[in-house]
Amino acid sequence: MRVIKVGGGCLHGRKTIRDIVDLMVSHGQGNVFVVSALHGITDLLLESLEAALADEANIAGIMARLKARHMLIARNLIATKQDLKSYTRELGKSLGKLERLYYGLNFTRAITPRLTDVISSYGERLSAQLLAAILRDRGIRATCRMPHKIGLITDGKYGDATADLAKTSRNFQSHLPPLLGKKKILFLPGFFGTSEEGEITTFGRGGSDYAAAVVAVALDAQRLDIWKDTEGFMSADPRLVPEAQLIPVLSYEEAAELAYFGAKILHPRTVEPARRRNMKIAIKNTLAPDADGSLITSRSPRPKSIIKSVAYDTDIGILKVHASGVGARPGILGEVATCIAGSGINIKSVVTSQTCISLLLTRQDMEPARQALLGIRPRPFRKLDRLEDVALIGIVGDGIHSRDGIAARCFSAVADCRVNVEMISFGPSRAALYFLVKRKDLESGVNAIHSTFFSTPRCSRS
Repeated sequence: MRVIKVGGGCLHGRKTIRDIVDLMVSHGQGNVFVVSALHGITDLLLESLEAALADEANIAGIMARLKARHMLIARNLIATKQDLKSYTRELGKSLGKLERLYYGLNFTRAITPRLTDVISSYGERLSAQLLAAILRDRGIRATCRMPHKIGLITDGKYGDATADLAKTSRNFQSHLPPLLGKKKILFLPGFFGTSEEGEITTFGRGGSDYAAAVVAVALDAQRLDIWKDTEGFMSADPRLVPEAQLIPVLSYEEAAELAYFGAKILHPRTVEPARRRNMKIAIKNTLAPDADGSLITSRSPRPKSIIKSVAYDTDIGILKVHASGVGARPGILGEVATCIAGSGINIKSVVTSQTCISLLLTRQDMEPARQALLGIRPRPFRKLDRLEDVALIGIVGDGIHSRDGIAARCFSAVADCRVNVEMISFGPSRAALYFLVKRKDLESGVNAIHSTFFSTPRCSRS
């Protein structure tokens, strides 16, 4: 038995969903599917929080849009009238519960983390119910179960929960075996679980990948498959580097670093549960389901160059904290980091010098972090600067830290293309090196490095 994760990008529009359903029939029987919300539904749910808070009259329109999106798919893909009628009743019950949550939000006048997590979980719930109904109409023995009903236990942290694998495994082994079988398909919503107190807690945006890994480990599956509309991990983004190559095998460390550095193939946390059980993760292309794709394992072959891929991230910025003697003053880095973390902001990386602390943050966190630091009294710094016109380039490969000359080749390549490096981090990971460049230099930098390690050196400006 495999656990197969299907993302929102594969659940976009009637034709795409029909193709996915066909693939489930031909390649999915006997397996468990962990599914994301239909494309755009989670955004709709979250955007509707403010609308519901502003005026309860908006709630009817929210519910109408959600119903219309799911019924459009149902009417096109559920052929039997009785099956469509049954699904319509099921959808109505779910939307009724969601509607009460929106009215509760309007009554309490507060958008809390608890309520946000409950409401945002409905995208995956509705998706799983819809797909199970479509498969039943095809004559497949398909069922759907909710994570909070079968005991997918988390640590209770809203918006960024972590699963308790031991407790979840015990619960799954108790509840799910009757629903598994060679000719059966079980659908589980991704993205969320429940605390021991029964509170819905989500794993954060993109967290359905992580949820699928938790389910795979809890069920002791043979493998976790991630269905995407792409071949797998590539040596670079083909949109920037047309000659980019498929990476057939990666290690857990390499996959996690690539995901962290902006490759949208996999959520960075997905490898955590899989690594514990030494479970393989396969990235499969829904457009070519029998192709090899990329396989993530505990160990992977090392190419001669060591480098597996050149990744990048443009959703990045640097907040510079200027203070005299940063390197010699005890406690200042801790005070700055504690202040930002206390505001719920994740610091992606830190580089310090004698006079400056450079904090690497997502772009949306730049101003909130600045405001948080301005609130410190007395201020341990003299000024703050924001550097936003930057992009991150990461080179990834197991053993990169121990191979002489890798960094030198990398920086020589970008220098030859007249690309200036803004900030460098090399050492925290045994599988990655990253640096920042001006955003206008991103394409040149990525091409320069990729061509150096994978083909004939060239510069995109030439």
